[in-house]
Order: sequence, then structure tokens, then C-alpha cells
Amino acid sequence: MNELLNSHHEEVERILAKYPPEHRRSAVMPLLLLSQRQGFITRQSISDIAGILDISTTEVASIVGFYTLFHEEESPGKGGARYRIQVCTDLPCTLRGVEDFLEELCERLEVEVGETTPDGLFVVEEVMCLAACHRAPMFQFQGDGRIDYHEEQTIETVLALIDGLRVSAEAERGKKEMEE
Repeated sequence: MNELLNSHHEEVERILAKYPPEHRRSAVMPLLLLSQRQGFITRQSISDIAGILDISTTEVASIVGFYTLFHEEESPGKGGARYRIQVCTDLPCTLRGVEDFLEELCERLEVEVGETTPDGLFVVEEVMCLAACHRAPMFQFQGDGRIDYHEEQTIETVLALIDGLRVSAEAERGKKEMEE
């Protein structure tokens, strides 16, 4: 049984309709994004997508492994963080001071790269080349179904973003508790 197709039939069909039958495999990335709405991609989703597109699970898994955009099932240390702060540490960004930025960010959040903050909201990751070399330090922010780029950052600007998201998360938690 194909869980992705069963639970998101209309969306899958809408995605597939954008591609001619002979190029159906090109729908792999939109289907991965659809399956990742829960926060990460499961082995079952990889298998489902391979079945829908009539390609191997290895082909789908290689896309997941290559792009920083995709995340497999919760892995140890990441604990299913709600938000990912992916800091570009490629050479041009390093020349513009990203190493100090990343070190201070981790210090302020009291985590190492790849670890989740104690509140479970954030994980800080190193990634290569987010195509904004001239605007470093920069990071890609993923969470709540969004991907945002933040360029020419300072510790103060990133901490302000984090503080705002923590306030929002706390408000959501309070609202849910009130409803129960």
C-alpha cells in the first residue's frame, strides 16, 4: 500500500500533472517536499515515491542525501527539532567570518553543531554553498513548512529571530493547554 498516495492523492496527482509521462521522474523533488511536511522524510515515503515514479528507492534516497533541503527520519542528536538553522561554511563564507559567527551562535544556544537546543526547537547545522557568497555570514532557515534565507547576519539578528520564534512557540503551547 502506498501511504503517500493514499493520504495525499489529489496533491500527488496535481504534482504529476505538471510533467509529461516520459519525464514523470522529474516530480521526485516536489513529492519529497510533500512527504516532508511532517518534518522529515521516512523510509516509507522514499519507497512510496519510488513506486509512484517507477524508479528505484536508491534514486530517491540519493536526492534526499544530496540536498540540504531534505531530512530523513529523526536522527540521534537532532531530536526532531522544529527549526533548522543551516549555516553556510563554504570557503567564501569562511573568508567573510562565518566561523566566528557559527561558533558564537552555538555558544549562545549552548549546543554544538548538529545538536538540538534543550527546548527542542532548534538544531544548528553546517552546510556547503547556499549561493550567497557575497552576503555572508548567511544561513538557510527551515521550519513550519518554510525555507527562508537570511543574509549579512550578525549574532544579534539571528538571536532576535530565535527569540521571536521561542515566544511564538510558547504562545502556541499555552493556547493548546487552554484548549485541553
